[in-house]
Amino acid sequence: MLRADTVVSKGDWAGDPVDTVSLDFDSRHRRRITMTGTNGLKFLMDLPRPVALAAGDALKLEDGTYVAVVAAPEALLEISAPTPFLMTRIAWHLGNRHLPTEIAEDRLFIRYDHVIEAMLAGLGALTARVDRPFQPEGGAYGQGRVMGHDHSHDHYHSHDQGHHHHHHD
Repeated sequence: MLRADTVVSKGDWAGDPVDTVSLDFDSRHRRRITMTGTNGLKFLMDLPRPVALAAGDALKLEDGTYVAVVAAPEALLEISAPTPFLMTRIAWHLGNRHLPTEIAEDRLFIRYDHVIEAMLAGLGALTARVDRPFQPEGGAYGQGRVMGHDHSHDHYHSHDQGHHHHHHD
């Protein structure tokens, strides 16, 4: 089985790829996994460390050929608001829940969640279900991936920066 051990950024590779992998957001952040391209090529992605793959990147195979990375569509919630103040308030609520969020010029995108959709409607947000690739912000303290975790209860926790905050969900 061919091995891919290098990621080449979009714009840094040229030519026709031998195959393409269509990956959702979670699948674009792995270190080692067997993959099958859309044309049937099976290969092992074996990277030294996990890398956040972006649409247009390529995995370089050991034979020198490339497999192109495509961001697969996912079920998302598109969020907009009639005023900048309301959009800021919505963004605060999403951040307070540590939800991976993609920020566009005049709207936000999160993974579809009917509970969050209802909360946003209660705040006055305008929402629509969409299927499109998801590329959330990387966060203030790191590159690429944002890790979500459950905040269904009040709790305290600390971050590396030594501060504490309290969540009210």
